[in-house]
Amino acid sequence: MTGGSDPDQALRQTGWPGLRGRLFHLYFMLRRPMTLGVRGLVHDAASNSIFLIRHTYVPGWQLPGGGVEVGETMALSLERELAEEGNIVLTAPPVLKSMHFNRRASRRDHVGLYLIEHFRQTAPKLADHEIAEAGFFPLDRLPEGTTPATLRRIAEVFEGQEASAYW
Repeated sequence: MTGGSDPDQALRQTGWPGLRGRLFHLYFMLRRPMTLGVRGLVHDAASNSIFLIRHTYVPGWQLPGGGVEVGETMALSLERELAEEGNIVLTAPPVLKSMHFNRRASRRDHVGLYLIEHFRQTAPKLADHEIAEAGFFPLDRLPEGTTPATLRRIAEVFEGQEASAYW
């Protein structure tokens, strides 16, 4: 193998086995489609506060995040969502804390929860067509209407409660 070659390429199937593998993948994608999302628990340790958003189209205060797009990693999706929903830029890699089945959204939705403690906010997030309000809130004074799922994730991360399999 040469120094510049892709090590994954050596394991890639070609010919009929490769085509068969791609056909099986297509079948399973159509038969068992799944959606994947990410949420970020952005924690400012200096003020012991977290960043929450309130959407224009669903009730309650919640953690920023959204769906992972085709061809996007979970980490890249998180970076994009934090920038869009909070003007937040990561200054160190986020930490994946847990994965959850979001059965309230659908029978096929899963959400990865990340803890972000190294970041900067380029500007306060102003209201737009998607985000009605956004801001940092002290952990002991969360806004009225914080969603139950958000409260559960906070308890799991900061109070040591066992992470639920469900969002």
